[in-house]
Amino acid sequence: MNERIRLLLADDHPAIILGVKVAVENAHGIEIVGTSRSSTEMVAFLDTHACDVLVTDYSMPGGAYGDGIPLLSFVMRRYPAMKVIVLTMMDNPAILSAIAAAGVHGVLSKSDDLSHIIPAVHAAMQGQPYFSPTTRAALDAAKRVQGDGDQALTRRESEVLRLYVSGLSVNEIAQRLHRSKQTVSTQKSTAMRKLGIERDVDLFRYAIETGLVSAATPQSPEEQA
Repeated sequence: MNERIRLLLADDHPAIILGVKVAVENAHGIEIVGTSRSSTEMVAFLDTHACDVLVTDYSMPGGAYGDGIPLLSFVMRRYPAMKVIVLTMMDNPAILSAIAAAGVHGVLSKSDDLSHIIPAVHAAMQGQPYFSPTTRAALDAAKRVQGDGDQALTRRESEVLRLYVSGLSVNEIAQRLHRSKQTVSTQKSTAMRKLGIERDVDLFRYAIETGLVSAATPQSPEEQA
């Protein structure tokens, strides 16, 4: 196969775009055909240009089509023949597992060498998943947690998290569920520990990305009509 693989790079950090260009410029058979700094630019480009592989940042807030898993799902639905590789600073095993489970063809950590994009692109074109070393380690850690029956969230723990990320305080959850404040606080802390999440801000992010709490999925103008 002599045709070059057409790659679109989407990232809102100019330094990353430059770094990827440098890493890929001498790669055999790969051509960066465009760059985008938002989901708006990304979709506009993909609607007007043929592209084999999309390498996209996971977090690109501000665009008309959002970011995160809702954007990934939208892109894969709109351009089903295109391969999608995620390039991210995310390091939480639970979130990385959710990204991988979304059906992307590869997940690369920005903390790893950007040259991993080259084998990731070729693997994607062969229908094989590719994960950079840091991402692979995080996914393996997540599998170990999931494989331990004691680490699975209980129904009550999931219930507490769902109410918490929906905006209720620990006191309000305790009143609604007829549990003590200490019990609710312990269930929240235990659930976060099982997920490998230490900060509430990461908990809210995880909740949105995994569907624990609903988030708006981007729609095309045709779907909105």
